[in-house]
Amino acid sequence: MATPPFYTCQTIPTTDTPGLSRRQFLARTGSCGAHLLWMSAAGSLVTQRLFAEGSAHKIVAREPWARLEQLYDGIWAIVSTPLDAKDWTTLSNGGIIAGKDGVMVIESFAGAKGARWAAQQAHELTGRWPTDVVITHYHGDHANGVTGFVRDGEAPRIWTTSKTRELLLQDRGQNSGRGDETERTALYESTQEIDATNGNTIDLGGRKVRLEPRAGHTASDVTIEVEDPSVVFYGDLVWNHMFPNFRDTTPSLFEQSIRDAMRERETIYVPGHGSIADTADIEGLLAVLGEVEAAARKTFGTEMTANETARLLKLPDSLGEWIRFSENYYEVAISAWHQELSLEMKRERMDAAKASDPES
Repeated sequence: MATPPFYTCQTIPTTDTPGLSRRQFLARTGSCGAHLLWMSAAGSLVTQRLFAEGSAHKIVAREPWARLEQLYDGIWAIVSTPLDAKDWTTLSNGGIIAGKDGVMVIESFAGAKGARWAAQQAHELTGRWPTDVVITHYHGDHANGVTGFVRDGEAPRIWTTSKTRELLLQDRGQNSGRGDETERTALYESTQEIDATNGNTIDLGGRKVRLEPRAGHTASDVTIEVEDPSVVFYGDLVWNHMFPNFRDTTPSLFEQSIRDAMRERETIYVPGHGSIADTADIEGLLAVLGEVEAAARKTFGTEMTANETARLLKLPDSLGEWIRFSENYYEVAISAWHQELSLEMKRERMDAAKASDPES
């Protein structure tokens, strides 16, 4: 089987089109989620464990594409399971958080069908349609489904950072031919802005939720955090036993954002892809990222290319198995580090030049 093309993490094609074949999907998509379908060909026990159900969590709803796990009273995680039936209705993970006065859904998923399902689940569980939707970043498997939340012409408040809104509105041709393109664009244009410096606290009535602006996986990411009980929705800043896609990543910020959102007390972490995580899973991801950084720094400035470095990279057995959805994921990660180190070196040279000649 040939290696699939590298997916650029831009968007998902219309997932609501009946009869869209796997070949058509792979040809049309440019999403972080597309690799999940490619991986389904492996059929390994590892891939099954990636989406294993947490025995401590009650499953309150299940579809071929996702399941809804109750984490605590009023807090649920949506865990996408696209490999089960090769169904990419949602693709990314997300969640539902309810208070007495409002209901928040995290992510708008890969298409309107996935968002509509999440909204309907929120309604069935709480008696209310979502009042707020938070999109963690601009990649299509998290952002494309916003029109699915519209009911009777009314939409919930949709929260993004200004940078995410800007990136969502950049038309790169990835959404051409989608029937909801005009409506989706209008929803992006009217998003509620997350404070880029201080974040926002949303009071849902007896339950406050923090929207924390971060960066690393993309130029603008958001974590959604509940203090009590302690839950963090990481978006794609965390991939559980899946090697991350570094296509739009600034590696040092990526790692720092993961660390900044970790807590010293027992916490449930919901990743952007994969099963529910705990502290050990997050530490495992950080160890993987450390191995990548070490390899990149070792060869930066030498004649070794990112491709050659990637071929030599082997994660320690102690870290367990980490799925790569494309053979070039290591190379992309090394390239991201080399690019950041190159920019860092240029800044140091400029600072040194200014120090030696202040009038220059």
